[in-house]
Amino acid sequence: MPTLLITGANRGIGFGVVRLLAAKGWRIHATCRQPAQAEELQALARNSAGQITLHRLELLDFPAIESLGVTLRDEAIDVLFNNAGVMNMAQRRYDPALTTQDFGHTDVEEWTKVFQVNVVAPMKMAEAVVESIARSERKTIITATSVMGSIRLNTTGRWHHYRTTKAAVNQMMRGMAAELRPRGIICFPLHPGSVRTEMNFAAAPLSIEESAAGIVKVIENASLKNSGRYMTWNGEEMVW
Repeated sequence: MPTLLITGANRGIGFGVVRLLAAKGWRIHATCRQPAQAEELQALARNSAGQITLHRLELLDFPAIESLGVTLRDEAIDVLFNNAGVMNMAQRRYDPALTTQDFGHTDVEEWTKVFQVNVVAPMKMAEAVVESIARSERKTIITATSVMGSIRLNTTGRWHHYRTTKAAVNQMMRGMAAELRPRGIICFPLHPGSVRTEMNFAAAPLSIEESAAGIVKVIENASLKNSGRYMTWNGEEMVW
C-alpha cells in the first residue's frame, strides 16, 4: 500500500487529492493547521478504518516540521506532496485589482512570510522526511507551484511576492532533483492549473475535482524522467 504525506489537506485541491488516493487504497498522513476544524477531512478519516492519519502542522513552525519527521521516521513514505501555500498571509481571495503586491507597495514582512510558507517550508518538509522517502518504492517529492512562477510567461508583472516565491519553488525543486537523483528520488514542481477554489477567482477554468484527478494521475505515473521538470496537472510540461 503506497503512503502519501500531504500538507494543506483540509480543503480545496489537497482534500480532493486525499479523497481520491484514499479511495485507491493509499495510506495517507494528512496535515493542516487546525485538524479539529476540518470537518470534511475529519469525517473522511473516521470512515477510513485507520487509513488516514491527521497531523496538526503550522508551516511557519519549522521545529514542528522537524518533529513530524521524527514521528514518521519509521514510515516508508512513497510521496511527499507539498500542496499547501499562500498568495498572501491574510488569505484573501485572488483579486486582479489587489495592489498590496504591486510595484511601489512592497511589504517586507509580508513578502518574507509568504516566502517562508511557499519555499522554506517545502524544503524543510523534504529534509525532514527524505530518509522515509528513500526507503519507499515510489520515492517522490512534489511541490505545488503556479503558472505565475514561469519567468517566460510573466508579461504583466504585479503579484511580486507570490510570483517570486513560485519561481523560487521551481528553482528549488530543480536543484533538489539534481541532488537526490543518485538516490533514485524523483523531485519536481507541479502546477495544479487555474482552479476554482476558495482563494482563486470564481471564473477559473478547472474544478477542484478535475485538478485533483489530473494530479493523482501525475503522482501515479511519476518517474525519474519527470524529475527536475516543471510539470502541470495534466501531465504536460510548463515553460520555465
